[in-house]
Amino acid sequence: MKTFDVQSIGINKSAAEVYEFLAQPQNLTKWTNAFERADAETADLVTPNGAVPIKLNTVANTAAGSVDWYMTFPDGSVGTAFSRVTPDGDDKSIYSFVLMAPPVPLEALEGALQAQMGILAQELVELKTMMEA
Repeated sequence: MKTFDVQSIGINKSAAEVYEFLAQPQNLTKWTNAFERADAETADLVTPNGAVPIKLNTVANTAAGSVDWYMTFPDGSVGTAFSRVTPDGDDKSIYSFVLMAPPVPLEALEGALQAQMGILAQELVELKTMMEA
């Protein structure tokens, strides 16, 4: 059973500009559907059952161009997402996103990841559109 998905998109903006935007947790609400609210320590994650308050740890490494998120749910389970901005010339970049399966029971895992994969593809297009505007 697949437990991850890797997607990427080319963005006609410098890697530094894309990274700076992504490294700010409050910007998650601007390009994802998953967050109703986000700040440096907490967020409200949108789920099929409504918004859930979570602890949010954004780990950004400027030198590596990576931005990773650790989301701790009320039950103590932790969800993760990993990403990286790579330069593609002076004014272009590639944004890669490793989507990990959500912390759900095994029987729901495949359907949950499949749904998130489609949502992520749309969100990456939204990010590209926003950054290039």
